[in-house]
Amino acid sequence: MDNRQAIGSWLSGPRATAEEMGADFGYPGQRLGLPQQGPGSAARFGRRLGGVALDWIGCQLIAYGLITGGDLKAAANWTLLLFVALSILTVGTVGSTPGKRIVGLRVVAEDGGRLGFFRVVVRTLLLALVVPALIWDRDGRGLHDRLARAVQVRI
Repeated sequence: MDNRQAIGSWLSGPRATAEEMGADFGYPGQRLGLPQQGPGSAARFGRRLGGVALDWIGCQLIAYGLITGGDLKAAANWTLLLFVALSILTVGTVGSTPGKRIVGLRVVAEDGGRLGFFRVVVRTLLLALVVPALIWDRDGRGLHDRLARAVQVRI
């Protein structure tokens, strides 16, 4: 075997090379005991991004139209504040933000139960920092979800 094959290329990445060599990573959520497809399966990136985008746009419209009266600069700060409040209140009570509900997602604890208030706050504050949400594991969970011991699942 050529050593270059073991290292992988920058295009395919080390996971693709490891899979070509016979490594089995399973499906996203398998390590957490989640089903591979259907309700309760780990949410994919596209749905998670869609849910966050819907929530952000909704908060931005409220901030721009109702709170700041059309002041675009002031709306940016209010949007983030509304987004954090919306996430804490809705994930903490019903397990899903309006955007997540529209795309068919719910946030649950790793064991399948509800997240406690402290874990919802930690998760939301890390999500507001953006970077932790961009670093995810092979189960598709962002760093904010991992640290809060949460997982986003399909409903």
